[in-house]
Amino acid sequence: MNAFGNLFKIQIFGESHGAAIGIVIDGCPAGIALQEDDFKFDIERRKPGAKGTTTRIESDRPQLISGVYNGHTTGAPIAIQFANETQRSGDYEALKNIPRPGHADFVLQKKHHGFNDPRGGGHASGRLTLCLVAAGVIAKKIINPIAIHAELIAAGGNTNIDEAIADAIKANDSIGGLIACNVQQVPVGLGDPFFDSLESQISHLIFAIPAVKGIAFGSGFAAAKMMGSQHNDAIIDKEGTTKTNHAGGINGGISNGNAIVFEVAIKPTSSTAQMQESINLESNALETFTVGGRHDVCIALRAPVVVEAATAIALADAYLRSKALT
Repeated sequence: MNAFGNLFKIQIFGESHGAAIGIVIDGCPAGIALQEDDFKFDIERRKPGAKGTTTRIESDRPQLISGVYNGHTTGAPIAIQFANETQRSGDYEALKNIPRPGHADFVLQKKHHGFNDPRGGGHASGRLTLCLVAAGVIAKKIINPIAIHAELIAAGGNTNIDEAIADAIKANDSIGGLIACNVQQVPVGLGDPFFDSLESQISHLIFAIPAVKGIAFGSGFAAAKMMGSQHNDAIIDKEGTTKTNHAGGINGGISNGNAIVFEVAIKPTSSTAQMQESINLESNALETFTVGGRHDVCIALRAPVVVEAATAIALADAYLRSKALT
């Protein structure tokens, strides 16, 4: 299902080349100041325009359909819609019978017996991460003063981002990236052991970002090479401050009051100008082709704000659950 959350619930809808995309947010407390301008900063961070990003430019103006009155949330479900205004569906006509490698074309066609909208990836498109960003704006208000900052720290294995993008453009190919996320002023006690661990909740939302292939908290996979005495974080005061942060701010699935830190691996953009090969589902023959249309050389350039939004949504749900238990 296209829904997430226990108390702060979101449901996403729309397709990349449909009339509109949007999100419904249920469980948002009443009385939170909210207007269209509040979305502008984060939406602009997700927009293309920088070198290495797609030339598809949308206005991305949020239409607040419900749940907001006189500049404040009402406690009713909030519906936010974004019109799709610059689709070029003809770019995909030549590939309607050829599932693109790396995309969800093949699995969606099989899952939905060919009734799915394949244009631009349809419902599985990265275009819909705009909806996550919108929900993240509201979630950030709920969890304030918790502060989330994500940044791209490497692209194509290179910490020099500009150089990496230039090399990818020269190679006429795409690259992935590594995003570091740091969450400050987190209270002790968010999350639960086992099935609702805070890592599980955050990871669930992070993997809702289509290009994500991995996430690692604290010392991550390096922990497997450490001794216990090295990995353990010494507690140095009664507030729970630790000398190191190999745990990434979470113990036993529960926030420990230190910064939550994790890294997210973003795969290379699947649509690349390089020649590829795939099966033609109509002729049952292999065909070579190139993907046309407008695509990012490195989708990771626009992903940090989406990572922040996904993290905020998970924390908002965990925060409201924790508050309900007190």
